[in-house]
Amino acid sequence: MEQLFLGFADIFSLTIAGWILAGVAIGYLVGALPGLGKATAVAIAIPLTFSLQPLAAIAFLIGIAKGSAAGSAVSAILLNVPGEPSSAPTALDGYPLARQGKAGKALKMALFASVIGDFASTLALVVLAEPIASFALLIGPVDILAILLFSLTFVGGLSAKSLPKGIIAALLGILLATVGLEIESGLPRMTFGLYQLYDGIPLVPMAIGMLAVAEMILQAGRRHEIDRETREITMGKDRDDNRVTGADWRRAGPSILWGTGIGVIVGILPGLGASVGSFLSYGAARSRSKTPERFGKGAIEGVAAAESADNAVVPASLIPLFALGIPGSVIAAILIGAFMLHGLTPGPLMFSQQPRLVGGIYAAMIAASMGLLVIGLVFQGFFAMVTRVPIRVIVPTVLFLCVIGAWIEGGGAFGIYVMLAFAMLAVLMVRFGFSVVNFLIGFVVGPAVELSLRQSIQILQGDPANLVAHPLAIVFFVLTALAVWRFGQGAARRPASTR
Repeated sequence: MEQLFLGFADIFSLTIAGWILAGVAIGYLVGALPGLGKATAVAIAIPLTFSLQPLAAIAFLIGIAKGSAAGSAVSAILLNVPGEPSSAPTALDGYPLARQGKAGKALKMALFASVIGDFASTLALVVLAEPIASFALLIGPVDILAILLFSLTFVGGLSAKSLPKGIIAALLGILLATVGLEIESGLPRMTFGLYQLYDGIPLVPMAIGMLAVAEMILQAGRRHEIDRETREITMGKDRDDNRVTGADWRRAGPSILWGTGIGVIVGILPGLGASVGSFLSYGAARSRSKTPERFGKGAIEGVAAAESADNAVVPASLIPLFALGIPGSVIAAILIGAFMLHGLTPGPLMFSQQPRLVGGIYAAMIAASMGLLVIGLVFQGFFAMVTRVPIRVIVPTVLFLCVIGAWIEGGGAFGIYVMLAFAMLAVLMVRFGFSVVNFLIGFVVGPAVELSLRQSIQILQGDPANLVAHPLAIVFFVLTALAVWRFGQGAARRPASTR
């Protein structure tokens, strides 16, 4: 608590507070654009933070992540085009409300639910991250290897259409993480004579290509559909159509509480992601409702359930990152590069090595939650107008920003080549049902997997029987086997047409 209070003292400066608000505003604006999500926004913005102080830079990026998570509801409600997959449940009831002339009501409820879910999840991060990290310090390389393998298997089963494709994507990410100098001998591996690869494939150009450029390519292919949806929205003239009434709060209140709880739990578990949280929350709200037939036709509680869970996942997904150094989502994987760029290595040691910076990050996240409410209320009408920008204008603008970011972070033209190569790879992966999420998480944790594997072989002396001395590792190896069996059984029960 002492470090948290010091963190509030650090952020209450004009510079830090300005960067927090700027991050939230930019994130909300980017989130409102069809097809752009928080991971894309953060990946593009990382090069903009090179000259900033560590706290200002991290607060700015987290503000973008929080703002874009809430802003993605704008395009989902007004255009029936989710800003990212996790906003798809929001569109199920938000868009029918907009077609009924109640877009203002839906947008405001989405904002309030987003802020409540985000703030509660941030408090959970503050309370839980350090105790989990204290326990993590007792975990050895063998246990870490088992946890990483379980996380990758769990991610593979839930983030992809099939477990084999999910695991293949993660293994491909791990394989490409080995490019560069070998950790023991220092000999180059798979560099093909390119000195630019001696430090490995640069993460930021890769992420920009796979998230932003690939998404723009896919969105450009459906530009006529997006423009048609934009022209069909009208605004209601009744005052209650543009505000949240007491009756709306009575319907949506329980859904927000349930959604927040579901979002926090889903965020803590590595690999589930915001999409799982929002769909689970929407399904729970529908199953608890006395009038489930209203869902899909303009139920305000459906919007509240989806948005509260969607935004609660973002801070909660940082708990395994802060406590264990394991990214629980794409946004956490992208933030690892930003943290390390500014001298902060995610993991249990950061609480003892840089406690004041951690306190400042916590304070900045709480302030960003409050800033999200203010900026959303004041500028929501303006952000809604952004959805009317033609996709033919959005695509070249985003691509221009992507080129700048890849050039700066990737060391010139080489970064652009990396960005384009992985953009093409991402498009192919999406077309063939492979998970980009799994690939990025596999790439990020690849070095940790390799290091812990080498250390484990030495500790166990090549004899699996020595695992008896590592009960935690045995538990996670068993869980990994059960996860493979469970997801395999689920795939076998699905009809062939859905696989």
